Amino acid sequence: MSTETPADQADEALVAALIELERHIGERGWDQPPRLFALVRTDDVIAAEPELVQQLGLRGSADGAPEDALTAIEQDHFQGSGDVLADLEPIVWPDAVFGCAIALERTFLPAAAEPDLPEDPTAAAEFVAQHPDRQDVRVVVGADRAGHSHGVARLIARPDDLLAAPDLVPGLGAALAHTLKLDDPEVEERQ
Repeated sequence: MSTETPADQADEALVAALIELERHIGERGWDQPPRLFALVRTDDVIAAEPELVQQLGLRGSADGAPEDALTAIEQDHFQGSGDVLADLEPIVWPDAVFGCAIALERTFLPAAAEPDLPEDPTAAAEFVAQHPDRQDVRVVVGADRAGHSHGVARLIARPDDLLAAPDLVPGLGAALAHTLKLDDPEVEERQ
């Protein structure tokens, strides 16, 4: 007998979708632009578009997949401007979208290097790019309408290790949740 609640299953579905997305994105290597994805329930995709089952290799709950499994649909029109939070601000997903995720790459420095960081943004970017202790990381962060947020990350220097946590990139998770209008009181009243 399982003690998992529907909320636990939804959280597991989000984590599974993010891990699969990171794996898929990683197949194209590094130096990719930010990529945005809608996350829809796989059973809903199968019901709405049965011809996609073979084409995309989808498995629904009738085929043994988890009932809350999610399918990622890339938003090809998304163009990152360099300010991801501003890029996400105007986005509002339709009700058919259960969640969303974004994949992006960043470079960071250890805290000990911060005092040497120039104030000028152009000089700071050059400083980071040239620093011998810089770390390049790919993060995939997602949020869903059940109120879950999660992130996975892979360092270029440790390609076999996948880091994961609900609060891996909390600001980005909150921005994604905002696109689902989870923090809008009018939306909460309707749910």
